[in-house]
Amino acid sequence: MFRRLLRAPLTWVVAAVLVAAAIFGGYWFQPWKLVVDQNVAERLTEPAPEAPTTGPPSTGPSTVAPSTAPSSPAAGAAARPVLVSRGTFVTHEHETSGTARIVRQPDGGHRLELVDLDTSNGPDLRVWLSDQPVRAGRAGWHVFDDGRFVELGRLKGNRGDQAYAVPAGTDLERLRSVSIWCRRFAVSFGAAELGPVR
Repeated sequence: MFRRLLRAPLTWVVAAVLVAAAIFGGYWFQPWKLVVDQNVAERLTEPAPEAPTTGPPSTGPSTVAPSTAPSSPAAGAAARPVLVSRGTFVTHEHETSGTARIVRQPDGGHRLELVDLDTSNGPDLRVWLSDQPVRAGRAGWHVFDDGRFVELGRLKGNRGDQAYAVPAGTDLERLRSVSIWCRRFAVSFGAAELGPVR
């Protein structure tokens, strides 16, 4: 009877369907990522807190010629990276912890730095800046593609320090949250609200 089953065309059709389903399921869900971590240890900046925009009142015109005036502390600070905003990750679909921060570089550009990130590995994870508020629990799982967002790239690793360039012209006044976004299943693994540095 077993040999008869092997010779039956329906048996081969069923076997082919099962093999195809297993291959597709493995590709789509990538279950091995649940037990395999990808660690990243990129060098992060050492930013200074953002300086106040107002300075001390002027005491009158300077008697030193501009070409020979010593550089001011503000000018020295401008040559360093500046911490603009930061926030702490909250858990969404997967347990997530760490800090997100926006750092302004000396050339005026910005980058997002993820510090001590710890989340689950998963298929098709991306780093998004979004205009959606961060909500705890299931209410925050699916909101980040509801409004405006900018994708900064694939998540480099589910653990460790990593940095992403923010494209020039990105409106960082409106895009105030960061999500580790699983694009394949349209769900946030974790997110951080970016707030002013205190």
